Amino acid sequence: MASTDRRRFAPGPPDDPRDSGRERVSRAAYELFSREGVRAVGVDAVIARAGTAKMTLYRNFPSKNDLILDFLRRREKMWTFGWLENESRRRGRTPREQLLAIFDVFSEWFSNPEFEGCSFLTTMIEISDPEHPVHQAAVAHLANIRGYIENLAAEAGIGDTDSFARKWHILMKGSIMAAHEGDTAAAARAREIGELVLGEYCAR
Repeated sequence: MASTDRRRFAPGPPDDPRDSGRERVSRAAYELFSREGVRAVGVDAVIARAGTAKMTLYRNFPSKNDLILDFLRRREKMWTFGWLENESRRRGRTPREQLLAIFDVFSEWFSNPEFEGCSFLTTMIEISDPEHPVHQAAVAHLANIRGYIENLAAEAGIGDTDSFARKWHILMKGSIMAAHEGDTAAAARAREIGELVLGEYCAR
């Protein structure tokens, strides 16, 4: 298992001793949960990583579930908005190019030794009860990614944006799981399929 002090692929700002106790706990949870999963990491490990008192954690996060929900929100801000959306928009001049650029971004991510997978997927699987608030939050964050795909599809002139986005999201999630298996070319393979999907929808 990867050590928890290794640099993330899309790192946040470095630790600052002036950070609040809440920020240190939140950052520590992010580092640990993104690498080791939410079930394997206990609150004591988060406290040790943050270098704070136990009271600081519980004053800001009354339960571990609250801490996990904060982790998922932070992950969305950093990974979905700060990295995936920004990078795909930057690399593509048109909505079609931006859709395909997602897999170019993934290709670099998959080949990086720090590749940790999709925290929304792993959390959803770890907390499998569909009624659990953490499971529901993970599903909602995944839906937000799909919403970004829908927006690009609409900009590309695709009619059935929901159907398209669901298929595109399956390609994204499938490539991530294939990369976990060790297929570092999974993103390139998904991109090839994506070209076909785009061709199908743009021809309608």
